[in-house]
Amino acid sequence: MTAASMARENPARHSREWTGPSLPKPAWIAIMVLGFIVFWPIGLAILGFLLFTGRLGSCADSCDWVSMKSRMRRGPSTGNAAFDEYREETLRRLDEERREFAMFMDRLRRAKDQAEFDQFMAERNGGFAGGGSNGNGNGDGPNGKPAAS
Repeated sequence: MTAASMARENPARHSREWTGPSLPKPAWIAIMVLGFIVFWPIGLAILGFLLFTGRLGSCADSCDWVSMKSRMRRGPSTGNAAFDEYREETLRRLDEERREFAMFMDRLRRAKDQAEFDQFMAERNGGFAGGGSNGNGNGDGPNGKPAAS
């Protein structure tokens, strides 16, 4: 196997081969933390080195974010295709019901807000129309006594 084909197969593995033998992962983490403590650019350089060489673990084969998101949502396969299909359909239906309920609650909030706003405007316009009175025209308060100024 040539170096080029190994790099295409798994670039992290190839980079580990040209950088020599490796320390265990906890040792590299300790070195990185010490680098940050001594002088932060040293720690940053060590972190970059570890990520570039794949010594902290590589997700080159498993970092397809779209499929990872769908796997996380679905959960692991049970091995029973019929049940997995049923579960997918049920989750899809529940998600649709959740969206419909959220839209319903949004419409309900908007209707309540509109009713409160209409009530506020009616009280406000009623107060200006009667010259600061409660709407009975004589300037009395709500219980029939003169309003305090």
